[in-house]
Amino acid sequence: SLCRALLSPPDLSWISRAQVNQPAVLRRAEQVQARQAVKKAWQAAWLLKAVTFIDLTTLSGDDTSSNVQRLCYKAKYPIREDLLKALNMHDKGITTAAVCVYPARVCDAVKALKAAGCDIPVASGETRGYGRCHPNPHGIGWEHLQKEIRQFRKASGDARVKTILATGELGSLTNVYKASLVAMMAGSDFIKTSTGKETVNATLPVAIVMLRAIRDFFWKTGTKVGFKPAGGIRTAKDALVWLSLVKEELGDEWLTPELFRIGASSLLSDIERQIYHHVTGRYAAYHDLPMS
Repeated sequence: SLCRALLSPPDLSWISRAQVNQPAVLRRAEQVQARQAVKKAWQAAWLLKAVTFIDLTTLSGDDTSSNVQRLCYKAKYPIREDLLKALNMHDKGITTAAVCVYPARVCDAVKALKAAGCDIPVASGETRGYGRCHPNPHGIGWEHLQKEIRQFRKASGDARVKTILATGELGSLTNVYKASLVAMMAGSDFIKTSTGKETVNATLPVAIVMLRAIRDFFWKTGTKVGFKPAGGIRTAKDALVWLSLVKEELGDEWLTPELFRIGASSLLSDIERQIYHHVTGRYAAYHDLPMS
């Protein structure tokens, strides 16, 4: 096992005894990276599936209502209709999983999506009254962290809670595993690798550890927690690697927008280019696709 823990009841004793076999994790990550994620004949179908996991995001301080409206339109129509018709997928209602904006633009997003006649969810900012936890990665107070995340959970009411672990700051893969367990024990609905803006974002070793933590937590408690990688996922090939990894580690049950999301701002454009190539046999010139 890459991640070992004494499976006692889900309390802090589970955290304290957890260890990660780092060499085994790194070997597994090399294997995933080295092989082709999806056979070519199935790539278009898998790329369309990847679209449905994307949280289409704009998180710029100078966002305007017009920017948000364009983003919402792209969320509803992520792939050009003639390409979908060529694949006989034009009537399948393919949209992105959500639109993600800063709190000040939530109303704009909700209004734009309502005007478009769709029910794509809107994701946003931080819980009122609370900020981020910034534990020392080499001396993390797991009990304190668990209590603070529980406060987020309580303050969020019926909303789904996503905990961003900032895994690049945690110092070790064992700490990544422990932080994942703490977040899930405290009631997180999703755990996310990073904001996407840190120096170190989503990496395969970190993802493997987080996915194993999700699996162990499910086996012990029966509760399914979602996973979201973010940062550095820019190409269609990247997306296929992540989908393949989730499928192998957690199974098809996790390949739904309710349990898997991809945090990316530029990924959708490359997926559309690859689908254009699949349909036409040509790579898109700049003017061939609307890159919104």
